[in-house]
Amino acid sequence: MAYVVFALKWRPKGFAEIIGQDHVVTTLKNAIQKNRLAHAYLFAGPRGVGKTSTARILAKALNCKEGPTENPCGKCSSCLEIAKGQSLDVLEIDGASNRGIDEIRALRENIKFSPTQGKFKVYIIDEVHQITAEGFNALLKTLEEPPPFVKFIFATTHPHKVMPTILSRCHRLDFRRVSVIEIIVQLEKIVAAEGASVDKNVLFAIAKSSDGSLRDAESILDQLISFAKDNVSLADVTSMLGLVEQEIFFVMAEHIIKKDAAAALRLLHEIIDEGKDVGIFLTNFIEHFRNLMVAKVTQADAELIDLPAELCQRLLQQSQSLRLEEIFSAFTILVNTQEMCKRLDSTRIPLEVSLVRLANKPPPAGEISPAAEVRKELRTHNSFVPAKAPVEKQEIRPVKEAKPEEEPKQEPPRATTVVSLENIKEGWQRTISGLSETKMSVATYLNEGAAVNMQHNLLTISLPKNCSLHKEVLEKKENKMLIEKSFSQSFNAALKVYFILSEEQKQEHNSMDNPIVRSAMDMFQGRIVKENF
Repeated sequence: MAYVVFALKWRPKGFAEIIGQDHVVTTLKNAIQKNRLAHAYLFAGPRGVGKTSTARILAKALNCKEGPTENPCGKCSSCLEIAKGQSLDVLEIDGASNRGIDEIRALRENIKFSPTQGKFKVYIIDEVHQITAEGFNALLKTLEEPPPFVKFIFATTHPHKVMPTILSRCHRLDFRRVSVIEIIVQLEKIVAAEGASVDKNVLFAIAKSSDGSLRDAESILDQLISFAKDNVSLADVTSMLGLVEQEIFFVMAEHIIKKDAAAALRLLHEIIDEGKDVGIFLTNFIEHFRNLMVAKVTQADAELIDLPAELCQRLLQQSQSLRLEEIFSAFTILVNTQEMCKRLDSTRIPLEVSLVRLANKPPPAGEISPAAEVRKELRTHNSFVPAKAPVEKQEIRPVKEAKPEEEPKQEPPRATTVVSLENIKEGWQRTISGLSETKMSVATYLNEGAAVNMQHNLLTISLPKNCSLHKEVLEKKENKMLIEKSFSQSFNAALKVYFILSEEQKQEHNSMDNPIVRSAMDMFQGRIVKENF
């Protein structure tokens, strides 16, 4: 008799044998009991968690001689044919190879024929997300109103790729990843039934590496038993899969707790020499600190950590040596290390740096680190003083008055004096002329504007719309302070200025009032021919 691999030999044959999908099983069994089965189901979830197996069991429950029943007998001709994949009433279709519109048209033509033996025709379409948009559109009408004897069961690992029009016509059931504990329990049953000798640590390593896929775990166990001749050790599974033993993470974390950076680097070197994947080690080490956090917060709740009870207790014990802030810091450093590895296209160097950071001893209390000492020296010595050179006593000289271009010092506010808009307009050119002697560029830009409002000693100055650059220059802190100082001195009041842009700006002065124009005319002995306002 041909050898049957574990993944097929231990495939569930009834609802009671489905592992880790209690919510799906309960929903389907209740629907059968109440005769409320939908005409189309979408089974979505990761690979190897029982989607196709559940679809077959549902088909058995519908077409069993005793059916529809939540407990198919598994002995009648219909159940046996479905289990072997030979039933004419249960059609399993691969969505990857039957994805075009022609295959869907053929399916539509066959749907109208009644079942040959059972009560229902069941169409199980695996990887349904690979059907083309044209194929989906051809299926829409049939899917929405199929014959009463037809049931559709779609299975997919990528439900987001299924067209929304298809999703809206199906009852969706989401399958979850199988927990590590549930996988270990199932593997223990298989090992006992097969008469193999496998240590529990090996089963734990297999369950962790399967990433929640029971089928993958069964396949790995099958391969290991063949590899090790019925006596499987932890060294066998780590050698074949390139895994890092769980004990390594406890030892590495202990080096970090004891601040032994050299020991941490040596351990990493040993892991690399053994040919282990450093990227996998980094990912699992991040998970280890996550487990330390959960253990410390929840007092080692096995359901949240998803590890055997003895490992949860070890995590709790190790977490007592760390503060939560230290765990968060280590987690952040390691996650940032992953990002740095992608940028450098290297894992070893960023990981070595991070391990040294985590395991580095802080300087003793009161001791200044060399870097801090250097910074202190730089702050205290602004210039180089030669050795043994006498330091002459410097003469203290009064500070010269700041030039007009430098930021003017703000004077204390003057006594509040009421200034009207008319007063501002009358003294506008006088103020600008005085300002031009201090900073010509500011006076030139300000001369393009006009006073439009005066309220509570806030002067609003309007500039033409095309003078946005002028407004930006005048609003600079040093220029604005200079303008406010000039107006305050000119009108003997503490004034503030505010600039706006307007669509039209009327010039209320002639060109002779402009100090620049007047200076140019005096220099070249010219006269104004025409003013364009």
